[in-house]
Amino acid sequence: MDSQENILEQGKQEEAPQVAAASAEETIQDAAAPEVETASEAPSVTEASVASEAPEAPVAPAPPKAYTTKQEVLERVKELAHGEETPQKDEVDYLKTAFYKLHIAEREAKLKEYIDGGGDPEKYQITPDEDEEVFKAEMSIIKERRQQQFREQEAEKEENLKRKLEIIEKIKAMVTSPEEANKTFQEFKALQQEWRDIKAVPAEKANELWRNYQLYVEQFYDLLKLNSEAREYDFRKNLELKTKLCEAAEKLAEETDVISAFHQLQKLHQEYREIGPVGKEQREEIWNRFKAASTVINKRHQQHFEGIRAREEENLQKKTALCEKVEAVAAEENKGSADWERHTKEIIDLQAEWKTIGFAPQKMNVKIFERFRAACDDFFGRKAEYFKTLKDTFKDNADKKRALIEKAKALQDSTDWKSTGDKLIALQKEWKTIGMVPKKLGDQLWEEFLGTCNKFFEARNAATAGTRGEEHANLEKKRDVIERLKQVAEEAGDDIQEKVQQLVAEYQAIGHVPFREKDKLYADYHAVLDKLYKELNVSVAKRRLNSFKQNLKQVAERGENALDNERARLFRQYEAMKQEIQTYENNLGFLSVSSKKGNSLIDEMNRKVQKLKDDMNLVREKIKAIDAENRTKE
Repeated sequence: MDSQENILEQGKQEEAPQVAAASAEETIQDAAAPEVETASEAPSVTEASVASEAPEAPVAPAPPKAYTTKQEVLERVKELAHGEETPQKDEVDYLKTAFYKLHIAEREAKLKEYIDGGGDPEKYQITPDEDEEVFKAEMSIIKERRQQQFREQEAEKEENLKRKLEIIEKIKAMVTSPEEANKTFQEFKALQQEWRDIKAVPAEKANELWRNYQLYVEQFYDLLKLNSEAREYDFRKNLELKTKLCEAAEKLAEETDVISAFHQLQKLHQEYREIGPVGKEQREEIWNRFKAASTVINKRHQQHFEGIRAREEENLQKKTALCEKVEAVAAEENKGSADWERHTKEIIDLQAEWKTIGFAPQKMNVKIFERFRAACDDFFGRKAEYFKTLKDTFKDNADKKRALIEKAKALQDSTDWKSTGDKLIALQKEWKTIGMVPKKLGDQLWEEFLGTCNKFFEARNAATAGTRGEEHANLEKKRDVIERLKQVAEEAGDDIQEKVQQLVAEYQAIGHVPFREKDKLYADYHAVLDKLYKELNVSVAKRRLNSFKQNLKQVAERGENALDNERARLFRQYEAMKQEIQTYENNLGFLSVSSKKGNSLIDEMNRKVQKLKDDMNLVREKIKAIDAENRTKE
């Protein structure tokens, strides 16, 4: 544990002094000739027992510098790596945090600049950062220096422990020779100065070492017979100095910078411990005053770091929530480019929100950032792969459309109007089956393809203008025939069938009509024919059935089995019609209506099936009529 961590740990102990209590090194500062001191006026063991030796007070570091560039951080890191200054852990950690904060911000700024400049996100590559490599190398040197310094400091502490134990043994020897106390006073003072000059010892030995030292120092003072006035003067002077330290410590409560106040207090404790003793009756009072002022600063210092820890925990919760959000967004399904772009905006917004949140606790700060970054990297990696695949698909589609354009260009000057027109129409249909390409390129390709097709169709229209006039005349003629068929359907008479046949023959003799009108004309024509044929079939069937019934008696007169023979013939005819209907219906199931010609064929076959069904019903009625005649004869 380094010195700063020791100080923070000690700040939690309100009942114990921060660096040292009343100094066990209290000495009489005046060099006046010693006189015998009464035991009642000697420093008390009680005061010495409450004091404990703390680690050497660290030099208060300057407030952290606000670094604005990586070069500034690198310069400071190089100073620590190659200079004489001892690298402190707090500053090293701060430099590391500052460097990577600037490093990440610089990397994200480069990516944003690349995208804003029209760059393709999936093609962006993070370039190696030479500054980062230099930083890592210098930090390795600092780490090695700190380790070496630590080993040297530990060795020095062991040597200091040995030297202080020797001083204790020397003072102990003085205490065992009370008659020599006054004579060895100067040697005693020299040993005290030597003790003060020796710095830190191993922390686990410090308290026990200090208690032993304090014990024998007080015992030595008890043996001294100093001049009363010199002693009282020394006590008053020490009281004045310690009172000023109390006032300085109390004034620190007004300091707004809590960290600075804490470090200033450490210096005051160092000074307090180096001042000699005060009168026995003031010792507890002055120490309690100094300790009370120290407690105020320590509490503020503790509360300050508790507040920092609370804010860091709150920041950790906020960052954890953002991690969950970005993970949820990254896990959502992306069905197309629009989904990818929408989710990209959501993640960029979450990244912007992340930057507004301060540090999490040190042990979690890197881990939570790695979790957040992993979710973002996963999303953007899959997005880059998607758009790479989409780009390949766009390229394939564009190549297919360019191939169709070349085929159309090869046909655009042809004068084989019918064949070439069909081929271009087929190319247009194939064009519609090809997938998407980027809009701007797609518009360019379509305009080129459409222009090529239009060149042919415009030439064909100009060459076949006369033919179109003839087709429009044929259209009017066929519409006239349809109107006359409708009039026949409203008439009544025995010659309807003959009129219908004449009009059908006239209709079929008329030539081609405009292509666009063909389907509608076809539907109108067959609608009226279906109506006419249905009515004609019913009428003819009735006449045939009545005529058949009237001839039954003549058939019966031909012989005893004539009616049965006729019935058998009709039944065979009925079964044959039934079989023919089934054949037609089976064939209909195999026909496709994907083309207009296929649809026309199906309509025609349906009409034949209906005609057969009407004829089959007529045969069935004839069989029923024979059965009725047989019952009458019986």
